[in-house]
Amino acid sequence: DRLGGLDGVEVVAVSQVYETEAHVLPGTPPQPDHLNAVVHLKAEIGIERLFGVLRRIENEAGRDPKAPKWSARVLDMDILLFGDLSAEIALEDGSRLEIPHPGMKERRFVLQPLSDLVHNLVVPGADGATVSDLLERCTDSTRVERYGQRLQP
Repeated sequence: DRLGGLDGVEVVAVSQVYETEAHVLPGTPPQPDHLNAVVHLKAEIGIERLFGVLRRIENEAGRDPKAPKWSARVLDMDILLFGDLSAEIALEDGSRLEIPHPGMKERRFVLQPLSDLVHNLVVPGADGATVSDLLERCTDSTRVERYGQRLQP
């Protein structure tokens, strides 16, 4: 709802919601399962502004911006793709935003809902591979389950 209410942003489509096993760093405590989905947006605003808006929504939902990487969080939104852009962007806060998202090819919990929306999309920087190709090649064996239906890795 928040994404659809943003000036210069239109929600085009939303994937199924998937319950997934949390990815955790070795030696860290387990986390509860996550809910994952992909939202296809048409954005008339720049990527830096969109990224800032997503961070603000996360923080307003209760995410601690100082929490360690990969820690449990209330809300986590990433920009996976931005048109056919393939770039590393320096942000005002000194961090970097890499597009396409650098970990998406190894994460079934990203590729499955993305495939719901754009399975034949050729992913920039993936040597001509489509989202479906990446999903088929994905070696991530963590559980990804659509409500009421188990999907096999």
